[in-house]
Amino acid sequence: MRGVVQRVTRARVAVGEQTVGTIGPGLCVLLGVAADDEAADAERLAEKIVRLRIFENEAGKFVLSLLDTGGEALVVSQFTLITDTRRQKGARPDFSRAAPREEAEPLYDGFCEALRAAGVEVETGTFGARMQLELVNDGPVTIVLEP
Repeated sequence: MRGVVQRVTRARVAVGEQTVGTIGPGLCVLLGVAADDEAADAERLAEKIVRLRIFENEAGKFVLSLLDTGGEALVVSQFTLITDTRRQKGARPDFSRAAPREEAEPLYDGFCEALRAAGVEVETGTFGARMQLELVNDGPVTIVLEP
């Protein structure tokens, strides 16, 4: 499981012309699920993200978490995060390590539920859909995390 976490002032995800998720200040999380991931990985990653201190205090120091700021999370599934380019012979990445939908979607849902259980307001994209994501990265601050 891999999460790309971006601190945002706002973010929106749409499927076609319809907005399916939107947040104000908080985190945009692109989430990739690997074939060997388990529910414990989703819970561990969610815990890391809610406690990740990447928000600034009055002195400009990264000491505040999503929980401290009351920020929201927009979680968007992205299987392309689980790619292997080490054995790449051509220009096409290898996505074979990504979990199939029937395994990935419950873990994605479990990740979102773990964020909610921690007290975070969560918006989502539509799992497996082709989506358009708009965000304003604040900083910019972008962190890649694994359980």
